[in-house]
Amino acid sequence: MRITPVILSGGAGTRLWPLSRARYPKQFVRALAGTEGCLLQATARRLAPGTDFDAPMVLCNEAHRFLVRDALEEAGIAPRAIVLEPAARNTAPAIAIAARALGADGADAIMAVMPSDHVIQDEARFAETVRQAGAIARAGRLVLLGVPPSRPHTGYGYIRRGAPLEEGAAPDAPAAYRVAGFREKPDAATAERYLAEGGHYWNSGIFVLHVATFLAELERLAPDILEATGRAWAGLSKDLGFLRLERESFAESPSISVDYAIMEKTEAAAVVPLDVGWSDVGSWSALWALAPRDGRGNAVAGRGGAASTSAELLEESRDCYVHAERALVATLGVKNLVIVDTPDALLVADKGRAEEVGGLVARLAEMGRSEHASHLRDHRPWGWFEPLAQGPRFQVKMLHVKPGAKLSLQMHHHRSEHWVVVKGTAKVTIGEATQLLAENESVYIKATQWHRLENPGKVPLEIIEVQIGTYLGEDDIIRAEDAYNRGAEG
Repeated sequence: MRITPVILSGGAGTRLWPLSRARYPKQFVRALAGTEGCLLQATARRLAPGTDFDAPMVLCNEAHRFLVRDALEEAGIAPRAIVLEPAARNTAPAIAIAARALGADGADAIMAVMPSDHVIQDEARFAETVRQAGAIARAGRLVLLGVPPSRPHTGYGYIRRGAPLEEGAAPDAPAAYRVAGFREKPDAATAERYLAEGGHYWNSGIFVLHVATFLAELERLAPDILEATGRAWAGLSKDLGFLRLERESFAESPSISVDYAIMEKTEAAAVVPLDVGWSDVGSWSALWALAPRDGRGNAVAGRGGAASTSAELLEESRDCYVHAERALVATLGVKNLVIVDTPDALLVADKGRAEEVGGLVARLAEMGRSEHASHLRDHRPWGWFEPLAQGPRFQVKMLHVKPGAKLSLQMHHHRSEHWVVVKGTAKVTIGEATQLLAENESVYIKATQWHRLENPGKVPLEIIEVQIGTYLGEDDIIRAEDAYNRGAEG
């Protein structure tokens, strides 16, 4: 039996703002992984292709497609496919697309569906649990992995277990049960009762599904999802190695979670306990619980996200989480705070209200602020750029271009640009002329001149760009040719 990992990478992670943002959500933020790399990379490695697991399929927001591809390449994992969701439609339509893709693999195809942004501390045990859940799923079951609760958490959904299951279980397999019911985010008193009673699990959002059974239940319980995703899959197109779903059909699918659409209605649901040190890293308080802490309960993350238990700057402070990317952060006589300092936004919150940060992000969006969507460091398919200084009629940026990458052939109506090479070699095209620039060499580009920047070398290219003009917005870009098919994207 082989199992195909299906990784859902469509979330925004708003409760971990300001590190997680709409254009660069938490699954890509290295400071949150707790290990080398980012959460998406850790998820892809968790069930790495081998004897039991096939190459993963990733479903993601099309705006994140290059971030996904770069993360997987860096992790050394070649995906089965990266499927682009043209609209946010929650987990049921996304899993329906994966099931359609895997349905051709045969009647006993099994998929392990995982969010891209969770932490698993015992990864070997996790992989073994998925294998054993796969044997249960092969008997025609839709298996949920339920986490034994360690505290009366009100931010998770709960699964109530029913009678034990026998079919598909190996002699050394963990207990498996029928699902007797679901409860979405109970109040504190109910969560306390669930913990005292036992027989309840946190819903991890991880599923091991028999593909044929899932498609049959989808046809019976949610035929509108099956029909819309079927048309979206039939209209599939390929673009730079990505699979694009047909936009209009996918958008017509109801936006609903797989729990509400299928799992709470089907008789095929089963739950297998998942006791592996799981966390959805869903809030700053959850990240604090995972981090190493000093004797006063303080957790400190420094530059580059490196964890630290050094608390010499947290005077008479207790149970705080502090993340500082650039500035020095010092506290005196405080407790139970979350302090997250990034170059363009500072969050100070009571740790007990960490679940409410998403509401702040929604209000930022309503106010028309850009900080909810993007960092100062703006990631692009070719690398990234970051503003360094700005004033009337001028702006200075650092451009980081990956080896072999190139920007679009473009023109600006309202600004001229000076480029100075700091590191690497630049290939610069201005009009019909092309030249190579080494470190400490520069070039001037007048407004309305067509131009392109490329990195022909094997090391990253870094450029200081000085813009001068009457308007310096990123939308003053006219593209004649783009290697990344971005259209109107940045």
